Amino acid sequence: MSPDESLIEADGPWTHRAVYAGGVRFHVAEAGDGPLVLLLHGFPQFWWTWRHQLPALAEAGYRAVSVDLRGYGGSDKPPRGYDLPTLAVDAAGLVRALGETSAIVVGHDWGGLLGWTMSVLDPKVVRRLVPVSAPHPLRMRAALFTDPLGQLRASRYGLGFQLPFLPERKLTRRSGAAVGRLIDRWAGPQWPGDGATRVYRDAMRIPTVAHCALEYYRWFARSQIRPDGFRYARQMRTEIEAPTLQMHGALDPCVLPRTAQGSGRFVAAPYRWRLIEGAGHFPHEERPGQFNTELISWLADPEPDR
Repeated sequence: MSPDESLIEADGPWTHRAVYAGGVRFHVAEAGDGPLVLLLHGFPQFWWTWRHQLPALAEAGYRAVSVDLRGYGGSDKPPRGYDLPTLAVDAAGLVRALGETSAIVVGHDWGGLLGWTMSVLDPKVVRRLVPVSAPHPLRMRAALFTDPLGQLRASRYGLGFQLPFLPERKLTRRSGAAVGRLIDRWAGPQWPGDGATRVYRDAMRIPTVAHCALEYYRWFARSQIRPDGFRYARQMRTEIEAPTLQMHGALDPCVLPRTAQGSGRFVAAPYRWRLIEGAGHFPHEERPGQFNTELISWLADPEPDR
């Protein structure tokens, strides 16, 4: 039996509600008052991945909003729209639907790629940018072609996602065991140990979530040789004007640190690189105390250094 979407509304020091942007309903969890921090998750997760950051940011004087991206969790799951330009329109629309003209954007994995994209396609909506475990899209694209024994090998799971139907079945059968294996493989040596894997396994089994999640990968792969992909790549050469803090787990086997390094060349504004020692692909969950300290101290700096 498939889990019900009600599991998405986990209790905690936050409130749940629906926000509509561009005709799509998004589920968000919100905490605090102050400047808006929009938290964007990656694969194979949902808003709950930011459970350690929501209360910390609220206590530090920010309004933290963690969203289920299109196709995930309690948000709508339309049949299309899983390309990064459309997702950037979603996120920018969310900022405005939340009553703001701009936000600090913190994104992990796909959420980080989305943050980079927003900063180029709708720069006025991104006040500051924090990509986590997410190289600039052009850095990722280049590494897949130039580092076959490194990043391409690390990303081989994504090649399997290009098949129709079968990957969805693999992700959801046996109570989502494949999701648990991916998280275990990508995390550092001391995480997960708090039952997080079970939560993500159940969330992936919500009807159509697995298909929608895989559509992100399918667009990224197939667009490399299509006109929309070439157009996107040209647009992403634009330098980013938002101050940027890029954080990455030193032990990340999914997106290699050397792939992410060098993303700063696409940033014209002050840029800071932070490597989180002992963490894998999920530094905000694996080392939440260190992650929160780095994030909040950088946000409090009115003139972050290069």
